[in-house]
Amino acid sequence: MASHLTPIILETIEQTGEVSSGLIRKGLAIGFVPTMGYLHEGHLSLVRAAKKDCDVVFVSIFVNPTQFAPTEDLATYPRDLDRDLKLLGSEGVDYVFFPSNDMMYPNGYKTYITVEDISGILCGKSRPTHFRGVATVVAKLMNIVNPHRMYMGEKDFQQIVVLETMIRDLNFSTRIVRCPIVREQDGLAMSSRNKYLDADQRKRALCLSESLRMAKLAYDEGEDDVQVLRERMRRHIESKGGEIDYIEMVDSNTLEPVAKISDGDRLLVAVKIGSTRLIDNIQI
Repeated sequence: MASHLTPIILETIEQTGEVSSGLIRKGLAIGFVPTMGYLHEGHLSLVRAAKKDCDVVFVSIFVNPTQFAPTEDLATYPRDLDRDLKLLGSEGVDYVFFPSNDMMYPNGYKTYITVEDISGILCGKSRPTHFRGVATVVAKLMNIVNPHRMYMGEKDFQQIVVLETMIRDLNFSTRIVRCPIVREQDGLAMSSRNKYLDADQRKRALCLSESLRMAKLAYDEGEDDVQVLRERMRRHIESKGGEIDYIEMVDSNTLEPVAKISDGDRLLVAVKIGSTRLIDNIQI
């Protein structure tokens, strides 16, 4: 479809469903990028991938309250709709779904989706309700937009595996397209939460990507013992003042921990720099 200088904003579920149904009747392929807004180059790389593959691109902007714990940063999560719309317009996005909290979770809302086991490990240990909120909102968004493909970044790697499992188990027809992590020039994985870091913390935050690269290099040189690699990563992260939530080596498809890593496995880290929790990962 032709690019718009400003995407068409859809604020209701009914309107979004009607637009989507009309496009599908015309035989057009819908690509979808779900976001919480405050967009960065990582999000825009997903939009470009969707533009390349699909006839029409929808982006949702919704800061989903159900994936935040009471102690987390829902109230302070960065928001800038005007800036987001300009960025999406420059990428030729066709439609932006921008619902209110009340529309997504009306009074009396009671239904949530839990993907067992894999939602309770890694990030799910320190954020026990997080993936229930993610799975629920993404299921709702897929039902509303009805996309053929949904584009997601590999920075949130556990999220992708949780959602792929939900899609398979609940027979959704949407397919997730995994897209590579986009990094700043110095290696820091792009994240809306990077905004919380002061200049010193921003420098120290590089310990995530540095430790992952060190482990990958050690593996390339013959070290495959998880404990040895984890210890090297731990030392590096702690030397930069990072507070480690986890360092894990897992199977890329199941998230099962491995004792010895091999090609295709994934190294994942979650680290607090100051009060900001950051995640990153790398494929072996």
